[in-house]
Amino acid sequence: QVQLVESGGGLVQAGGSLRLSCAASGLTFIRYGMGWFRQAPGKEREFVGAFGRSGDNINYADSVKGRFTISRDNAKNTVYLQMNSLKPEDTAVYYCAADRMIVTKTRSGDYAMDYWGQGTQVTVSS
Repeated sequence: QVQLVESGGGLVQAGGSLRLSCAASGLTFIRYGMGWFRQAPGKEREFVGAFGRSGDNINYADSVKGRFTISRDNAKNTVYLQMNSLKPEDTAVYYCAADRMIVTKTRSGDYAMDYWGQGTQVTVSS
């Protein structure tokens, strides 16, 4: 059974930083691209960033470029999202996702992922 477990969410002031983690189990991690999405109250789920199976294939949403960094540790089966210069509009539930073609799919707006985590709340106060 595949599990994606997010952690690291919380409450932070605008301008602050948080690092989210997503620990994967039940899948061959190196065969999957990993990514992050978010969903704010009353809004659709939106793409944040994706890290392909290889280190040279990374994609970010324009809204987070230059502020957020996604990385992965294949030895720990974990993907991270470092979020800096947080803004109140970054407030959302953040979801981890796994998909074999995540970078290609997210670049074309296809957000149907193979696996999803349960989400972790990030709240940025002004």
